[in-house]
Amino acid sequence: MSPRFASRLLTARNALLRVFRISDWQITLLWSVVAGLLGAVATEGFRLLLESLDTLVFGAHTGMVDLARKLPWFLRLAVPALGGLAAGGLLVLARRRAEQKATSDYMEAIVVGDGRIPVAQALIRSGSSLLSIASGGSIGREGSMVQLSALAASLLGRFLHFPVERLRLLVACGAAAGITSAYNAPIAGAFFVAEIVLGTIAMESVGPIMVASVVANIAMRAFPGYRPPYEMPVFADIYGPEVLLFALMGVLLGAAAALFLRGLAGGKRLFARLPWALPLRMALGGLVVGLISVAVPEVWGNGYSVVNGVLHDPGPWWILLLLLVAKLVATFATAGSGAVGGVFTPALFVGCLVGSLFGHGVQALWPAATSAPSAYAMVGMGAFLAAATQAPLMAVLMIFEMTLSYEVMLPLMAASVVAYFVARSIQGGSMYQITVQRRQAQDARIRLRGLQMRELVQPALTVVRPDADLVAMSRLFLQHPVKYLYVADAGERFLGVVPLKALSTAVEEEKRRQAAAQAPSNTAAGATAAMPAPRELAHQCAADLLSREIEPLPAEMELGQALQYFLEHRGERLPVVESAANPVLLGVVAKSALLATYVRLSEQSPAA
Repeated sequence: MSPRFASRLLTARNALLRVFRISDWQITLLWSVVAGLLGAVATEGFRLLLESLDTLVFGAHTGMVDLARKLPWFLRLAVPALGGLAAGGLLVLARRRAEQKATSDYMEAIVVGDGRIPVAQALIRSGSSLLSIASGGSIGREGSMVQLSALAASLLGRFLHFPVERLRLLVACGAAAGITSAYNAPIAGAFFVAEIVLGTIAMESVGPIMVASVVANIAMRAFPGYRPPYEMPVFADIYGPEVLLFALMGVLLGAAAALFLRGLAGGKRLFARLPWALPLRMALGGLVVGLISVAVPEVWGNGYSVVNGVLHDPGPWWILLLLLVAKLVATFATAGSGAVGGVFTPALFVGCLVGSLFGHGVQALWPAATSAPSAYAMVGMGAFLAAATQAPLMAVLMIFEMTLSYEVMLPLMAASVVAYFVARSIQGGSMYQITVQRRQAQDARIRLRGLQMRELVQPALTVVRPDADLVAMSRLFLQHPVKYLYVADAGERFLGVVPLKALSTAVEEEKRRQAAAQAPSNTAAGATAAMPAPRELAHQCAADLLSREIEPLPAEMELGQALQYFLEHRGERLPVVESAANPVLLGVVAKSALLATYVRLSEQSPAA
């Protein structure tokens, strides 16, 4: 777009705003509708491109698992490996096209970036993801769908010359539209971006995001051949005591989610140690998937068909266990090798199978008093997702939207909240690095706000006893550029301070006394009458010059209170005592240390 045309467009837009008196938030809502439409188109376009590529290469099929079953064993080995090799080559190309000040990740573009997503890099990475998924990689396609939706919104905002804050919000609307389109869950899509990406549910942000999600959902339903990814069975009524079993399952799922995330991290570390180029590492990851698929073809793809099958006909427990282990290894190999894609869908797969296995167990123990394994599988999907993403509200809303059953809410909420806190208590982390960073920043803010002076205490080098003379105190003032000496008794109890001004006055008086003592006798009498007795000045000590103009800080005082004290006291440091009732001198706290801590607290912004 030429600068002249852009200038005319901006002028026309500003004129319309003035004439119709349209506010900024109304404009944002209107453009969020367009972002929702673009997100739905981008998501559907990626899905059609993926299906067309597989159909063109392998012929007609009903899904990745069906395709894997139709292929001979040697192609099950070769296809994921070759797909990983080609996908890795595209990622190398994307890295070469990377811009220094821009990021292709939509989360970073929203939270720490300026909302600008580089087009070439994002498209090449989406192409790499397309190859990984089309060749059977055990990874979700929702990652690229959301990325492309966010890219479309970013391009729209850049075309309209949106300021940075509104551009970020528009990109968030696009991301929510992508999640909604992928899972048929508009409320959960909005809260995914609000809870995980933005870290806030303020209406100023959530309003446009919800509008984009609703529009995307309506648009997706209008496309021919659309159907939700998961076909949920009817959820049975859950009676009171059985809710405790779902809560107990939440404990299991919270621990399982932490292990799942550590497995993902371990897979990445393992492949990173290989002294190979990225395409070769991704080819190895594809080969691992191919080897597993020779015996268990269900590991191909994102697992939609497997989850739907488990929800309606779970089969024996040992088959579920085999599928679970095989899918975990395949996912660790695919994601660990560097493939671009989402782990959101694999997380739902794992939660479904773990929940179904738990349901088999309780059915074996109490067959007449527990629900079918499918009920535990549905709740397991949400609880595992809540623990793995550290976003329980989004997970609960997603499963509720998928089932459209009020009966699922009570056991789902119980299991999800328990799983969330179990995973958090064992520091399980999150699938999304931005959530981990925000959690660390929040913990740092809490720790800094609750910081006590005891933790900032430094040794006090300017302490004197009450009987210290003028010479000793003068020497200490010369050694240390301070305004006060601290006076403490033999038990280190703080008594007060000796100000530099008071000591200087005393020293000057001592000099005058000595000068007067050496003067002629006829003037000595008059000088002696005008000054204190020589014996009193000669024996002056710290106790005689003691002042209480400096109040010590108790060790348990927190940062905010101490800052207020320093605002009232212009000195560089203040003494710290154990408490007002037990004023044992512990040391000093410097204003510089206090301000440095305050700066670190200020830098920990809520969106970090």
